[in-house]
Amino acid sequence: MPHIITFGNEKGGTGKSTTAVHIAIALMSEGHSIAAVDLDARQRTFARYMENRRSFSDGHGLDLSLPEVSVIEEKDDGAEARLDEAFHTEADYLIIDTPGRDSILGQVAMARADTLVTPMNDSFVDFDLIGQVDAETFKVKRPSFYAEMVWKARKDRAKHDAGTVDWLVVRNRLAHLAANNMVRVGKALNELAPRIGFRISPGLSERVIYRELFPRGLTLLDLDVIDEARLSHVAARAELRALVAALNLPDRDNTEQKAEAA
Repeated sequence: MPHIITFGNEKGGTGKSTTAVHIAIALMSEGHSIAAVDLDARQRTFARYMENRRSFSDGHGLDLSLPEVSVIEEKDDGAEARLDEAFHTEADYLIIDTPGRDSILGQVAMARADTLVTPMNDSFVDFDLIGQVDAETFKVKRPSFYAEMVWKARKDRAKHDAGTVDWLVVRNRLAHLAANNMVRVGKALNELAPRIGFRISPGLSERVIYRELFPRGLTLLDLDVIDEARLSHVAARAELRALVAALNLPDRDNTEQKAEAA
């Protein structure tokens, strides 16, 4: 069975798909085999990213790493069976990108995750997904609906196979200066984390480069290949490496893939 990494957040616009793509390619660059499932069959951001990547790679005679990607439409007959089949891939890691809305398949992917990654923008609008705060003190009053869903999934998982869901909340688009909002959101996350059991990590900063990479299907790790690496991208790649490390993934038996990559 692969290690399942589900990117879940029922709010859109948090950089979820961009983060999922970069994690997938980062793991492939380490020699791991990756399979991916895009459950947002309407927007298909992850799948479209990889389609652009394949087109650019073929058009420029490159050999860019590409995971196997399946798109599953929730309304199709047999959708749950297709998702269950995806869980049994022989790849080292299975990346699942869920829709930014309530989704039955998204809930299944969350419950089956070994690692759940929830990207959020650094604001109380996004924080409200996992916890509610007092308007005056910004102290956490209670967990919100998504946190309760994760708690239930963990409870069911423990009964089903004695497993657990390692939950990582990723703070995307962090400001470079410690503004009051940034500090307050950070304090609220630190207060809530031990109560409902998630870890916290900085994610990907707000950078123009991410908007420019999508049409070509490229990631920060590909810029050296196309001779477009700049000094300003060094910090961005350091953020990505730190995020991969924060996932704290178990090492997979990828000796053969590493040898091929070398």
